[in-house]
Amino acid sequence: MVTPRSITLNSLGLMAVSGANPQLINLCVDSREAREGTLFAAMPGSRVHGASFIEGALQRGASAILTDPVGAELARDVLAASGAALVVTDTPRETLARTAALFFGAQPQVMVAVTGTNGKTSVSTFVRQIWIELGLSAINLGTTGVEGAWTAPLAHTTPEPITLHRTLAAAASRGITHAAMEASSHGLDQRRLDGVVLRAAGFTNFTQDHLDYHHSFDAYFDAKAGLFARVLPEDGTAVINIDDERGVDMAAIAKARGQQVMTVGRAGGDLHLAGQRMDATGQDIRLVYQGKVFQARLNLIGDFQADNVALAAGLVIACGAEPSHVFDTLPHLVTVRGRMQLAASRENGAAVFVDYAHTPDAIETALSAMRPHVMGRLIAIVGAGGDRDAGKRPLMGAAAAANADVVIVTDDNPRSEDPATIRAAVLGGCPDAMEVGDRAEAILRGVDMLEPGDALLIAGKGHETGQIVGDDVLPFDDAEQASLAVAALEGRLT
Repeated sequence: MVTPRSITLNSLGLMAVSGANPQLINLCVDSREAREGTLFAAMPGSRVHGASFIEGALQRGASAILTDPVGAELARDVLAASGAALVVTDTPRETLARTAALFFGAQPQVMVAVTGTNGKTSVSTFVRQIWIELGLSAINLGTTGVEGAWTAPLAHTTPEPITLHRTLAAAASRGITHAAMEASSHGLDQRRLDGVVLRAAGFTNFTQDHLDYHHSFDAYFDAKAGLFARVLPEDGTAVINIDDERGVDMAAIAKARGQQVMTVGRAGGDLHLAGQRMDATGQDIRLVYQGKVFQARLNLIGDFQADNVALAAGLVIACGAEPSHVFDTLPHLVTVRGRMQLAASRENGAAVFVDYAHTPDAIETALSAMRPHVMGRLIAIVGAGGDRDAGKRPLMGAAAAANADVVIVTDDNPRSEDPATIRAAVLGGCPDAMEVGDRAEAILRGVDMLEPGDALLIAGKGHETGQIVGDDVLPFDDAEQASLAVAALEGRLT
């Protein structure tokens, strides 16, 4: 646990427009956590302004309120009747992030962040694994929580600033010296990473996702570009995949800031993935860095994993590690849970994989990457989440149809939407696919189809352990369900 601090409002660089200079022992964005000595941050939201909860925070004893001019006006009367310090700023999210960084006061000495549509979790996990293989105390933070030398749950890929900096301070207090984190477009857009001191930052790729939030490709790209345009300091190193056409744009943004740029790619780059040979259990890769050739074994399925590993290696090198030592660690890397994970195998040798692929590009990438490892048919189970970018649903179906021999369309976190409507949209891109709404039944049918040499990819949920239906989260684990299906079909259930 991080020892609670006691620090004045002014010592955090905050000046109240009214009220005193209180001693603070806590920060919160949830009014229910407010108490005496708390600064409550009332942030603007997409549906409701946090100012709606200022009265409740004050009733619980909050000593200070941070908000924007709109919030101050909305809560004018309750603020006027209180003695709480009021801080008003036009940039409340950035101010909160930097305040949280100062309040908690510590983070691991060496930090990197990774952004991009796909691959963030794998790259940050591989960075952590490489560091640990080099004898360093390291963690990664993101979709799968905090993993590595210290573990802890996280509710979001990029947590809100108070949770993020509390977590980083807790890690530092436990002797963690190195940390790799995922930088989501939401987190960057909402300034959650402002205040994190980065040594290096990485860019994987850019494809369609989250347009329900960002509304346009340009807005989505600008959010991700914030990692280099704003968060990574000028003396940091940007490690960029230039095989992606937007990687060139991202490198230009980094260079304009004066950052050192390390390019990574198959077509060339400072770290060049020059060769790749696939086999049934993994792949051998050839890397060229600073004129020297390195060959390494990757016990990872999927040609795209070589790109993720190369980017991870580049980030570790950018943070000062000896390149030859970094490349020596690569045979020890293991896949991330839910990322091209071998979940089960049939007695006939057919394999079942689970992957988090939930965008058209990710589905295409996962299936095409599996193809060289599969002698028989490639079967895919796909679905699309409810209350998320609806435009990608037929594209996901089309990607599955174009790259798999058999496609089954099923449910994947329908949330508040009608599952049948979502499935129909996905089927619009793969009209010849089989429709099986119940996800457990879909997995059972897919496993039952497997013949010698075949492989099944269950796409979408990856590491997740729940199916979101309405407001309920029902227990559901794709890997566990695949194992159960194999056991049931082969008479091994007890």
